[in-house]
Amino acid sequence: MTRQPRAIRERTAPAATAEHAREGGRSLRQLRPLRFERGVSSHAEGSALISMGRTRVLCTATVEDKAPGWLRGQGKGWVTAEYGMLPRSTGERTPRSSQTGGRAQEIQRLIGRSLRAVTDLTAFGERTIVLDCDVLEADGGTRTAAINGALVALHDAFITLANRGHLLRPPLRDTVAAVSVGLVRGTPCLDLDYVEDSAAQVDMNVVMTGAGRFCEVQGTGESTTFSEAELKSLLSLARLGVRRVVAAQRRLLGGSELLPLETA
Repeated sequence: MTRQPRAIRERTAPAATAEHAREGGRSLRQLRPLRFERGVSSHAEGSALISMGRTRVLCTATVEDKAPGWLRGQGKGWVTAEYGMLPRSTGERTPRSSQTGGRAQEIQRLIGRSLRAVTDLTAFGERTIVLDCDVLEADGGTRTAAINGALVALHDAFITLANRGHLLRPPLRDTVAAVSVGLVRGTPCLDLDYVEDSAAQVDMNVVMTGAGRFCEVQGTGESTTFSEAELKSLLSLARLGVRRVVAAQRRLLGGSELLPLETA
């Protein structure tokens, strides 16, 4: 079972109408241009570069032949993540020393939880897989892009383990993907860029499995409250976006033996 570097772009939806114009002419229900590049690091056991519009995140997976101390002797492994932004991934340089605070920790914990939600931790022995998600360029949605790319990197790390004879059974129960949604000028929008995110009255990040089950919903009224109807509208839009990301992931990975058949 060998790993082949591959890149894939998501098919684009029809352009936005004049009354709902967004940057690039995309509609309110359209993702930014989505691209995966697979196998971009020759050293990592798994790797992927994901682009969602101008946001680009490099995701690498490292396999360590030991479990965390609190798991040793239990026959289980662990999947965890680290997240960071390059100093010039944003408009002004952000010193590396300032990127170890609460925001980075919160995002990397989200990434770890999301990937563990679809992983059988008993399938690869007492090992740790570390997913490093490094933002090369930020234009909104870095945490959701990191989750989407990390799934591909994790999958290919499992291919490496399979080639070494270290898998006990297929380790992935499903795919996992994430998108941002929000109310911008009172209108639900999918996959916010930085300008939209900065202006959004409500900002939400939604993580779901390929089968359509929720892993996590992070929603905040930035400058106003929101109704149950608006919440349902945003979740429906997020489900649409996640399905498109999952479809792109599955096209990239092809008929992988490590993924269950598509269920949604």
